Amino acid sequence: MLTSLFFLAILFIGVPIGICLCLAGMFYIWDSNNPLLFQSFPMQMFGGVDSYGLIAIPLFILIGEIMNGGGITRRLVELSMAFIGAVKGGLAYVNILANALVSSIIGSATAQVAIMSQIMVPEMEKKGYDKTFAAGLTVYGGMLGPIIPPSVMFVVYSVLAQVAVGDMLIAGILPGILLTVLFFVVIALMGLIYEYPRSERQTLRERAKSVLVCSPTLLIPIVIVGSILSGLANPTEAAAVGAVASALVGRYITKEFRFSQIPEMLVRSGIYSAIVLFLVAAAAVFSWILIFGKVPQATAAWVQTVAKDPITFMLLTNVILLVIGTVIDGIPGLIMTVPILLPIATEVYGIDPRHFGVVVVVNLVLGLMSPPVGLSFFVAAAVTGAKPGKMFIVTLPFFLICCVALVLLSIFPWLSLGLIK
Repeated sequence: MLTSLFFLAILFIGVPIGICLCLAGMFYIWDSNNPLLFQSFPMQMFGGVDSYGLIAIPLFILIGEIMNGGGITRRLVELSMAFIGAVKGGLAYVNILANALVSSIIGSATAQVAIMSQIMVPEMEKKGYDKTFAAGLTVYGGMLGPIIPPSVMFVVYSVLAQVAVGDMLIAGILPGILLTVLFFVVIALMGLIYEYPRSERQTLRERAKSVLVCSPTLLIPIVIVGSILSGLANPTEAAAVGAVASALVGRYITKEFRFSQIPEMLVRSGIYSAIVLFLVAAAAVFSWILIFGKVPQATAAWVQTVAKDPITFMLLTNVILLVIGTVIDGIPGLIMTVPILLPIATEVYGIDPRHFGVVVVVNLVLGLMSPPVGLSFFVAAAVTGAKPGKMFIVTLPFFLICCVALVLLSIFPWLSLGLIK
């Protein structure tokens, strides 16, 4: 109890989550009067990052850096425009489709929102869309980043849950497609009420030219996802090949990437990777303390008094995670909740850890779009100048359809596991 109060106290005064986890672990050892546990503290931290699968994280981050610097994002947007005809709300569909394509390369919601807001919001505003709606729509499109592979959050979850990284990445494909389709449905329904502009009509010749010029950029997600699905490479190897493919496409096809940019990109990738990996190391200590203190067992006893079956448990988990996700970012949210909830899900209710992982990740990502924090809205606001609160209100139908998707994913495991052999 004292450890929990200490953790919450230092968290709310603004101490970074990774430091909070380590300090809470130290406080528990001190409070338990068992100083010998201090000897295991560094070993637990090291063990948390002693995983081959975690090498994929800096590589996926590097892919995003190279792709952005090589003009690949813009070409994926142009490719999306070629596929969408002169329909009402055409640029809104393009926004979601382009985000889905970019998601197969970046794998981070906030990074994707920052990149796509710079590209899509000015273009939509120029064509007559409300800036607030355009920015909010881009935020929900960015939600696809941590769901459609590759995904840094799925890599972190796979290490926490001790499941295959490849399985978790594949498990995100169908949920990503489901969300994309549901977003299209919402745009179509909203188009019946609001007078969205029609996208510009392109001739068959113009479309063919766009496809010819831009389609080589699809080599990157094809290489990454295809090599994993075919079994030719594991996720870490696929990430390395994807980084090389990104550099080659950016240098010799889009011709906007310069090899002189690599040192700067490596530094940025290294800084972000260090933050993520430190969180993973701190999570190992936190999990160790939770298990030592029998927190999962106590939580399981309480949950079983409320949830009598797996579906009820999953719906209860959705509520808990949605509340947590509103105030805590995705990866720290994973680190805090998975060690407690996963053993209950698998051992008490017999839920597949991969299915559970998809629901947890989608839930925490949705938290990035939920008040009172809504981090992704603040990222979009910083780029576009739109107001975060107004963005949430204008795009509320997208939030509601995401809740529907969460319920579907919770009830039907095949939506997550359908492509896993």
